[in-house]
Amino acid sequence: MLTIRHSLPEGLLDCSAEELGTIIGGPTLIELAGERAQPLFVSILMHGNEDVGLGAIQRILSRYRGSQLPRSLMLLIGNVEAAAAGRRRLDHQPDFNRVWPGTLDHVACAEARMMSSVHARVIERGAFAAIDLHNNTGRNPHYSVICSDDARVLGLAALFTRRAVLFRGVPGTQTASFTGHVPAMTAECGRPGSAENEAEAARFVESVMTRESLSRGKDERPQLDLYHTLGVVRVHPHVSLSSEEESGDLGLDPAIDRLNFVKAPAGQVFGRTRHPMPVAMIDETGRDVARDFFAVEDGALRLTRAATPAMLTGDPRIVRQDCLGYLMEELSGN
Repeated sequence: MLTIRHSLPEGLLDCSAEELGTIIGGPTLIELAGERAQPLFVSILMHGNEDVGLGAIQRILSRYRGSQLPRSLMLLIGNVEAAAAGRRRLDHQPDFNRVWPGTLDHVACAEARMMSSVHARVIERGAFAAIDLHNNTGRNPHYSVICSDDARVLGLAALFTRRAVLFRGVPGTQTASFTGHVPAMTAECGRPGSAENEAEAARFVESVMTRESLSRGKDERPQLDLYHTLGVVRVHPHVSLSSEEESGDLGLDPAIDRLNFVKAPAGQVFGRTRHPMPVAMIDETGRDVARDFFAVEDGALRLTRAATPAMLTGDPRIVRQDCLGYLMEELSGN
């Protein structure tokens, strides 16, 4: 299922995400030598509709065409089949960012075996860092997701942006799988299809490639606006979804993403509902804490305490394939 290459396929630097399947056929790991032998691992298109990673890598490799990279690169190109359709994943597929070692739901599938082999290869080569490049569906600023407050991980995150979210991680995500093995982070780069977002992702990856170390001094921690994830909010499978003007168990506000990275007060409405509790909220221990944060009052799903949302989306397809969003708290002293 996985193809491993040691050179760039013809046409890779000029194609769109939709065209990748005709060039590489399927998931591909490309290993390129650089001045520093310790490689940087970068994964792109874990979700087929999130093309920022492809644009970023094309920019970097085009700049170094004909010359050696500053650091060896291990580039994983993921779900090209979904990319051809402009979808996060196809209905018959698992989420490519939920099948990494540690997954609970996809242990026996072919995609999990593939990512396990990549994971082992990255660790065996002693990778300098692991970066997973993503877009968001809704409006979000650029931010990193990290699963450790190790100094090298914080240093890696600070090279992208001051805004970072500390989360033990959803089981089976790439970043969570490398925690304790390789400094790892997810770079959330705003909406897809943006040249500005691609340029910023390219700047970040290239800055990591040119560094000799991720650590700063023993007493010098990077200055980050650090958040901690309280839980991931998912709509129950049996709850029907609709936009506010349609009929359904939960009516989503199409503009709910306006709340992302804004501290929402107690009483904030997330949607209209006729269900007694349409969502689950799973915290880092795996507990459903929805009733600690939400209540249904007069047909409205409301927050019962202040929290900062992230990755909220009113797109029913994304809600079904992933989640409604996350709730966070801001950490002080960073």
